[in-house]
Amino acid sequence: MSELRATISRVFGFDTLRPLQEEAMEATLAGRDVLLVLPTGGGKSLCFQAPALVRAGLTVVVSPLISLMKDQVDGLRGYGVAAAMVNSAQDPAERSSAFDALRQGDLELLYVAPERLVMDGFQATLAAANPVAFVVDEAHCISHWGHDFRADYRQLGRLRERFPGVSLFACTATATERVRSDVREQLGLRDAVELVGSFDRPNLTYRFLPRSDRARQVLQVLSRHDGEAVIIYALRRTDVDKLAADLQARGVNALPYHAGLPDEDRKRNQEAFLREECDVVVATVAFGMGIDRPDVRCVLHASCPKSVEHYLQESGRAGRDGDPAECVLLWSGADYQGWRSLIDQSGQHDDHDPAIERLNEVYRLASGASCRHRSLVTHFGEAWTKEQCGACDVCLGEVPELEDATVIAQKILSCVHRVRQKFGAAHVVDVLRGADTEKIRRMGHDQLSTYGLLSDLDQTSVRLAIDQLVAKGYLGVADGKFPTLALRAEAGPVLRGEQDVMLLAPPRPPQKKRRRAVSGGGGGSDPTKEDLGVGDFVVFEDLRDLRREIASERGVPPYLIFADRTLVLLALHRPQTDGALLDIKGIGERKAADLGPRFLERLREHATEAQADAETEGVD
Repeated sequence: MSELRATISRVFGFDTLRPLQEEAMEATLAGRDVLLVLPTGGGKSLCFQAPALVRAGLTVVVSPLISLMKDQVDGLRGYGVAAAMVNSAQDPAERSSAFDALRQGDLELLYVAPERLVMDGFQATLAAANPVAFVVDEAHCISHWGHDFRADYRQLGRLRERFPGVSLFACTATATERVRSDVREQLGLRDAVELVGSFDRPNLTYRFLPRSDRARQVLQVLSRHDGEAVIIYALRRTDVDKLAADLQARGVNALPYHAGLPDEDRKRNQEAFLREECDVVVATVAFGMGIDRPDVRCVLHASCPKSVEHYLQESGRAGRDGDPAECVLLWSGADYQGWRSLIDQSGQHDDHDPAIERLNEVYRLASGASCRHRSLVTHFGEAWTKEQCGACDVCLGEVPELEDATVIAQKILSCVHRVRQKFGAAHVVDVLRGADTEKIRRMGHDQLSTYGLLSDLDQTSVRLAIDQLVAKGYLGVADGKFPTLALRAEAGPVLRGEQDVMLLAPPRPPQKKRRRAVSGGGGGSDPTKEDLGVGDFVVFEDLRDLRREIASERGVPPYLIFADRTLVLLALHRPQTDGALLDIKGIGERKAADLGPRFLERLREHATEAQADAETEGVD
């Protein structure tokens, strides 16, 4: 472990490890099988990358996404690590070069896709290279109970048969106990060291908002992240295209990303986002984006995902660098019906089907009024001991309860009964608010006892209350050509006054974040760009420009040059020598030698300017 720590410091520029990283590395170096569950941003990759640098032999990494695979290999090469990949996106020359390095024993890490790894011919080539460890990244994909099951992953169980003496390292960010058990069984893990970190991401602020005016709400969120990286998820391709076009029309540099785009357009849009040429990308929630950009400051779901596991994985792309980030979920009963229709079309009509259960769970989460951090971690079986998280809309006091919620619920349920459970939410809202429409007059619903009973509430409040009653199971949405509201058995006690109901009012707008000026970061934890004073922030932005320039020259994303946090430390401390540069977290020997001269030159320019300004002030 002492050699490992020295290697991590020399290569990656880190002197401290995150929770469970040391235990995972120690077990790996001992040749043990490992099952590691760490949240996104928890440092899973280092747990198998670093041991590969001090242990003789080849480590083979199974990765499901080519773009992520490429990012990791490019990043490792930037640190001077002998890494390569083999996948279908490579041209013949690249693939041949990787195979040559493999046969010659020149590699420390080899990344491959699961479908290639299970090929007999490829396994024979690997056997000749005598691998010492296999890493199965995104291991939840092997489980039928996981939220992203992949048939190719299921075949990875054959690795144990073909390579019985080689250790297996399985890692993922999201896995319930049922999924972890399935992973152990399918991979044939032997006496595995199981390490499960906290599912909580304290640097993320969660806000779950009822959707009313999607474009307006999205713009409100984006106003808090001007010039920052934002990912927006939508349910359908048409939603993606429309939202991206709406944002572009309002001056937002937003690009669409979904499977229906031509391959060239999709690749160009993703690279524009990764290379910081655009700030906002809009994508379908069902399509794996392969985004590895660590400085995403906001993930906004313009539509509700189909499970809590999907939400945690997708929102987890925010703040991977550990700095503060925001996760906003806009939810609506229409999304529930949309997902339910897709499930029904697949032939799954049983209300106890796992897909339906997962859908109900995410809607209970979205419409609930308890701490968002608590709701997320307890879903995965983790205990929660804090009273408040201080980082969600509920704990920040942005989600008020609706007054007289039980009475309002009774009026809504009664109205659904009075219209004979044959109409959708929009019509029920109109009846309750006393709207004067041709449809209401034609149906005679202006003569109902429930007509106008909620005329004192605005349309958003009534619709929000209905959506919550659906999510809580008091109302159902009947199948048919048009979705209609129907009473469920759970509504009986509420209508009879035997059970109270808690409902939320429309949320209050959050306060805008403020920049905190500090000297040297202070406080013990790493400073972020929010901690920079005005002068330091100018230096930070100049260093970002330099990073972008170097990245463009080398054809890699800027974050593979230096992380934002490293640039913050450079802007605060402004090292002027090679030795001082190595004291900056995130700068190892290879990067200091490779990138140091250009960054030191830029920092010296700022030092010269600062000295000239000080002399001028002295003369004045």
